[in-house]
Amino acid sequence: MPLSDLIAPNAVLPALKVNSKKQALQELAARAAELTGLPEREVFDTLLQRERLGSTGVGAGIAIPHGKLPRFDNLFGLFARLDRPIDFDALDGEPVDLIFLLLAPETAGADHLKALARVARVLRDPMTAQKLRASRDASALHAVLTQVVASNAA
Repeated sequence: MPLSDLIAPNAVLPALKVNSKKQALQELAARAAELTGLPEREVFDTLLQRERLGSTGVGAGIAIPHGKLPRFDNLFGLFARLDRPIDFDALDGEPVDLIFLLLAPETAGADHLKALARVARVLRDPMTAQKLRASRDASALHAVLTQVVASNAA
């Protein structure tokens, strides 16, 4: 599954200013609600509930908060490059500066897992992460995310 299927150009935040994990999740939930029409509180609660199971900070400065929602029909991705790294309770203890939010329908099953795996593979590629950290505007970030997929799709 290419990331271009998950993330639209308007779902990229190039310099999100937040001071905490909770604030990051609130800002991402607000933007996701804006773009999907989902209730902001429902998105935020779903993300918080998932974080209680264990941090979605996967290491190397990357977090992939995600959740499944009822009354939602498609997979949805939102990417944010943080203005400065924050503590995210990541597995490696390192602060996070790249966040990819993934929302899925409650019925998504394997598609949700495949999308999560795809996002993790793309973001954990050191060259891709370096390009994302060096990019300053939304269109450049979107291009990095979607071009990686084109070259790694096989």
